Amino acid sequence: MAQERILQKIMTLLSASSTTVMNSTDTRMAGCLLIGIPGLEHLHIWLSIPFCTMYVAALAGNSILICVILSQPSLHEPMYIFLSMLASADVLLSTATMPKTLANFWLGSSHISFDGCLTQMFFIHFLFVADSAVLLAMAFDRYVAICYPLQYATILTSTVIGKIAAATLTRSFIIMFPSIFLLKRLHYCRINIIAHTFCEHMGIARLSCSDISINVWYGLAAALLSTGLDIILISVSYIHILRAVFHLSSRDARSKALSTCGSHVSVILLFYIPALFSVFAYRFGGRRIPRYVHIILANLYVVIPPMLNPIIYGVRTKPILEGAKQMFSNLVKESN
Repeated sequence: MAQERILQKIMTLLSASSTTVMNSTDTRMAGCLLIGIPGLEHLHIWLSIPFCTMYVAALAGNSILICVILSQPSLHEPMYIFLSMLASADVLLSTATMPKTLANFWLGSSHISFDGCLTQMFFIHFLFVADSAVLLAMAFDRYVAICYPLQYATILTSTVIGKIAAATLTRSFIIMFPSIFLLKRLHYCRINIIAHTFCEHMGIARLSCSDISINVWYGLAAALLSTGLDIILISVSYIHILRAVFHLSSRDARSKALSTCGSHVSVILLFYIPALFSVFAYRFGGRRIPRYVHIILANLYVVIPPMLNPIIYGVRTKPILEGAKQMFSNLVKESN
């Protein structure tokens, strides 16, 4: 049944094009076919239920978090501004993938134009790199707050925060924009069938019958120069943070610092561990790990961290919890 369904989708795609899909131009005109999760097509409807639930929870949680931070003047501090940036990136990251995935699961809408596939690929990787940069900025914020508390207000001014935000977006754009041209230069002589729920760089590159070694090396270099470098800098920051925390004479101050950093560390682990596991499982797991496991992990990665981040900060960070209560209290008063 699964194979028949895939063949039917292929025939539908072929019939939609007036020319055969045999050269680069025709292939790009015909677009790509995202077949979802190979081997689990019969479970697409059931899988859509948890994916949709987590996506809605991520949208609601991060939207509330952003509104709380914006509406409460007491939260207009660097730590919370960076948190609102993280929440915004999380909403956009999950939105770049989940609507198309759910449309595929529910309606069988598997077709996507070639340019649409490149656009989705760009924003997924762009937002991932931006997410990583925001986590680095949050680690720098905690480093300054704990290691240089007296200079905190003078170091992290609104101007500096604006420059960090601009640098985050600029770096993400510079790293990911060349990937579009690296994919466009390839010659596509096969049917564009992607065994995935969304478009990603190497998934598109492997459809080509050209040499993709440049794409492989570029993808590795981009990962090392962005996420890899961020992980190293975050680790160095927290080594200095922990050293400073354990030298504090006050137990209450030490407990407060560890509690604040604990929320950030939880978010960092939630962001990097699934991503790194997915990458290493894909590269070194080979055929030992079924393809559908990789795809499910990739889909869970773009919804679970965005869903849990607001919960972690809402539960562990008292000012945000108090701000949320104040915001909803004001809404109730206004409605009455």
